[in-house]
Amino acid sequence: MNRFAMTYLANRTLSVRRARRQPLRTLLLALGLTAALGLGACQQQPSDAPPLEGAALGGPFTLVDKNGKTVTWDSFKGHWRAVYFGYTFCPDACPLDVQELMRGFALFKKEHPEAAAKVQPIFISIDPARDTPEVVDQWTGAFGPDLMGLTGTPEQVKQAADAFAVYFKRGEETEGGYLMDHSRIVYLMDPDGKPIAMLPVDKGKEAVAAELARWVK
Repeated sequence: MNRFAMTYLANRTLSVRRARRQPLRTLLLALGLTAALGLGACQQQPSDAPPLEGAALGGPFTLVDKNGKTVTWDSFKGHWRAVYFGYTFCPDACPLDVQELMRGFALFKKEHPEAAAKVQPIFISIDPARDTPEVVDQWTGAFGPDLMGLTGTPEQVKQAADAFAVYFKRGEETEGGYLMDHSRIVYLMDPDGKPIAMLPVDKGKEAVAAELARWVK
């Protein structure tokens, strides 16, 4: 994984729901994740090599879809996957990130319909206590029919998050309920489930569409 990818990952990991100073423990965790994902980062990669090539990301998980049907990581074998972890009660970060992801995907789909048919955008909840399959279905449905929402038991969600080195933690209580601190990364995975790149949702739909067009053939 190259230096650009490592810097982007660190920034997005620390860009949690609340814009406040993070505890030292959280900072160290984020830096630790970056180091863990950057194995071999000091080795120069060709410019056309996937930024996340060789990173230890992705892996087995078992969750449920909107109908309560079991979905595993292998269920998506043969398809490219754009994976984002968040929660439906998120007041700002998650809706913005997912909106740009799906706007970018829609633009990519318009320009490259055949390639887009090979891509499955996935939203995985890190708040299973509140995000039932029905709640996740209603939330993802607001972003269009192409986005698949998944949830599960706390243990299942943790297994999935750990597989993607995703940080999440229950945060402060508010009048509307508790918040969740979490990393904000959209991982693009290839048809074999290997990590390829991070989709730049913070740069807008055009950047997302361009990154998808760069890798999905």
